[in-house]
Amino acid sequence: MGRKGILAEPGVERAAGTFPAVRLRRLRASEGLRSLIRETRLTPDRFVYPIFVHELEEDVGIESMPGQSRIAISSLPRLVRRVHGLGIPAVILFGVPLMKDDVGSGAYDPHGVVQRAVATIKDVEPDLVVIADTCLDEYTSHGHCGLVRDGDVDNDATLDLLARAAVSQAEAGVDLVAPSDMMDGRVAAIRRALDETGHSSVPIMSYAAKYASAFYGPFREAAASRPQFGDRRSYQMDPANGREAIREVAQDVAEGADAVLVKPATPYLDVVRDVRTNFEVPVGAYQVSGEYAMIRGAAMRGWLDERAAALESLTSIVRAGADFVLTYFALDASEWLTET
Repeated sequence: MGRKGILAEPGVERAAGTFPAVRLRRLRASEGLRSLIRETRLTPDRFVYPIFVHELEEDVGIESMPGQSRIAISSLPRLVRRVHGLGIPAVILFGVPLMKDDVGSGAYDPHGVVQRAVATIKDVEPDLVVIADTCLDEYTSHGHCGLVRDGDVDNDATLDLLARAAVSQAEAGVDLVAPSDMMDGRVAAIRRALDETGHSSVPIMSYAAKYASAFYGPFREAAASRPQFGDRRSYQMDPANGREAIREVAQDVAEGADAVLVKPATPYLDVVRDVRTNFEVPVGAYQVSGEYAMIRGAAMRGWLDERAAALESLTSIVRAGADFVLTYFALDASEWLTET
């Protein structure tokens, strides 16, 4: 179809096949027609539900993430039965230990909070995919994602601890480890450690393009992981950089990443699209705490229709190219999709 006739002045002959012969609204006339030609389909089996698990005896609500809580291990069976019953195939665990230290030892403690949570979940829902966030920031007293020396995170010294954490998680029974630290070389170190300890079948989902984002604030409250000094800009990506994401993903894939993540999701849909276009590995995106809090907070004030806004946001992430989405809306969205 030529474009000449599309912009023709009134009264000027239009190219064949343009308006009024072609009326794009015809296929929008009913929900049945709209559903029939829908390009992007949102389904619960695209979701991964993040869970903050802590060592207290009761669940504790997260003020900056209304509707979300830190979950007691004793509450996990009820929660994961609901997750599985909604058709959500996976959860990702973030640990909130009672004690922290400067080397993040809770991350690789065989009796750590995540390790115990994995065993509990697998006893109840063995078919549910359990992913472990593989990082140190939730376990360090200083809140950074690695060993701190002379006021900075020591990249190479951190790799051994990340590898130990991944092995500990694999031994606890996780289906997949997910390094989120953004240290150079972490995927190779983790892959080597898993292979050497008999866990060669455990895949790695790398947070390959993780940005130093303003949208992480509520998460840091939830995980009690706010840095005690400085920030994470020396290891997380500059929000202004898009091409660099391709280099990051390429490096992680070359080191053995089986799947990759872009984080956050909505502010970086262009990056999701670029990664999807350039790589054949599965691509996920994390709709982070700030994205969730904006929609839920606005809805609580009557400024947005929560259901419509959440589903539109999730659809945009999948439309951009994400194969799966980590989202705090997973439970609600799955119920909404079942109702429609």
